[in-house]
Amino acid sequence: MSGFRLHIDIPMSLSEADAVALTDVVVGCLTDTSLLAELQSRGVPQINYRLGHDTDRQRSNYLHKTPAGHVSNKKSVVRVGGAEGEESV
Repeated sequence: MSGFRLHIDIPMSLSEADAVALTDVVVGCLTDTSLLAELQSRGVPQINYRLGHDTDRQRSNYLHKTPAGHVSNKKSVVRVGGAEGEESV
């Protein structure tokens, strides 16, 4: 496998709650069964994603927060052959 990765950056000038909701819509498009079948046929095992913030210099993922409100640094994952989850970076 090559070292290339597709990075897609979608600027969102929204509140955190609205950005999370829009992220769900975008990720929902990536979970289309015909798209996943095509990716699987081309050897793509998973799609990694996260919701970041421009002022946060870390690779935080605002989709995963603790009950105390701290954000995670784990990527969210759509497994091409399975369900969504999260992965350590």
